[in-house]
Amino acid sequence: MTQQLAQRWDLEVLFPGGSESQAFAAFLDRLEADISEWKRELDRTDLVFEEKETFLAAVSSVQSLSVRIREAGAFISCLTAQNVKDEAAKQLGGRVKSISAALSAGLSAWEQRLLAIEEDAWRQLLAEEELSPLAFSLDERRRRAKDKLPTDQEVLASDLAVDGYHAWQELYNTVVGRITIEVELDGETKQLSVGQAANLIGHPDRQVREKVYAKWLEAWGRETDLCALALNHLGGFRLALYRHRGWDQILREPLEIGRMQESTLDAMWQAINNRRDKLVAYLQRKAKLLGLEKLSWFDVGAPVGSQTKKVPYDDAAAMIVEHFGRFNPNMAEFAQKAFDEAWIEAEDRPGKRPGGFCTSFPVSRQSRIFMTYAGNASNVSTLAHELGHAYHQHVMWGLPPLAQNYAMNVAETASTFAEMILADAGVKQAANDEERLVLLEDKLQSVVAFFMNIQARFLFEKNFYEKRKQGLVRAVDLDQMMLEAQREAYGDALADYEPHFWASKLHFYITSYPFYNFPYTFGYLFSMSVYARALQEGESFAAKYDALLQDTGRMRVEDLAQKHLGEDMTKVDFWQAAVDLAVADIDEFLRLTENQ
Repeated sequence: MTQQLAQRWDLEVLFPGGSESQAFAAFLDRLEADISEWKRELDRTDLVFEEKETFLAAVSSVQSLSVRIREAGAFISCLTAQNVKDEAAKQLGGRVKSISAALSAGLSAWEQRLLAIEEDAWRQLLAEEELSPLAFSLDERRRRAKDKLPTDQEVLASDLAVDGYHAWQELYNTVVGRITIEVELDGETKQLSVGQAANLIGHPDRQVREKVYAKWLEAWGRETDLCALALNHLGGFRLALYRHRGWDQILREPLEIGRMQESTLDAMWQAINNRRDKLVAYLQRKAKLLGLEKLSWFDVGAPVGSQTKKVPYDDAAAMIVEHFGRFNPNMAEFAQKAFDEAWIEAEDRPGKRPGGFCTSFPVSRQSRIFMTYAGNASNVSTLAHELGHAYHQHVMWGLPPLAQNYAMNVAETASTFAEMILADAGVKQAANDEERLVLLEDKLQSVVAFFMNIQARFLFEKNFYEKRKQGLVRAVDLDQMMLEAQREAYGDALADYEPHFWASKLHFYITSYPFYNFPYTFGYLFSMSVYARALQEGESFAAKYDALLQDTGRMRVEDLAQKHLGEDMTKVDFWQAAVDLAVADIDEFLRLTENQ
């Protein structure tokens, strides 16, 4: 491993010049022109889509244009994340959204042409050798088109969304970008970005995290009116569109995007609720270890034990490559490439947006990872998590673009699987019980996040949409709804909760994916099942793992589990086995801390 790895990503190899890139401007010009030409082709009345060559040409155009808009969107995501004050990048983002809306309009027209094909002719087309790898994706697109409005209305909705629906997400991004959290640390007054402050809320010194958290609440409290405005109108747009489409279930879209049944989601939550007492026992023991009667919200992520040393970025990279390699040499080789070629933006500096993500550039066949690395155990986990996302996309590159469209629930499988490899290896190789306890506790923080924090988000969002149907929801009521959801999800095990969490969490404002919460828990538990199978089968499972990942974009999740694991996801028993595997770490944690 090369030492002194770059902690700023390299975007120059993609489009040199950042938000002033002439290459990117030319890329957008060409894309815009090609979309216009393609839409004109779709309007031709002499085209017969039942004819193989015409159909193949249309599919080729759809794949090419879709890949290029993804490339553009990924670049904008990187620019706006690395510098929230980059106004030129924001302007470019607006242009990309407009181009994306034009493509969406064309896709709606294309889908109507698909609907016009007679069923027998449709089946014959999908049976063609060139199209059979895309049969699932094309069939899915045609079926979903049947549930939408007529083309002209879908086009209108898409056009209006640019300055309506998606604009509310941009307002939220603007709010986050202007927040500065002023904190006095070590006798020095520091101006922290949201991302930097979030890292400090997990500080080992309770006085530090309490101080930062108080300022965090203050800062977000000043912005709740604007955040409520954004959330209300974003939700209102979504509900209005659903109403016009005749959709009466708020979960219909997220479940369809996730290619899953509601019975699968219900079974997952039931399995988690069956073990809530274990999670509460863990939180109670952690409070005792920290000398508290009950944990406060800002204590949940606090480390336990004295071994809280910082992990240098280069050391974290070496650990990840080593442990990935013990499972699958291909994963290690890929991670090495990502570090060596500066695919990761990890520098801890002001001006970055909070959180972490992985985005992929399908034209360039590269990925980029964004995070703020401060050297704590959670940062190491995040780094492994995002590399898992990137590896998932890496194994998909050989498939046709339409077959690469995997949903977020299975996308989170690869990321949490990568985390698990690292966390499990760390616990097993611990030098002593104290080190084992620290590492075990870090694993359990993930369990609490996926089983409690994510469930609180899910409960809040369900309740918000029901209340939003009746009219605008005040910020003070959103605070109260958030507190109620957190109390339920955490089994009322905490002394206090985070009322402004609905405002500070980006995921509530992402317009591309409603209910961007349960996919994390799904991915965690599914990856737990996959990991258990990997441990059983050993080295031979690595190739099977890649095959499973490759199938994530071309079948529904219940079929994926049946094909690769021989399991029924709609049954509580499937999820219960995974939940029990996760909470088994709680038993070990309680054993190690019994006399402390």
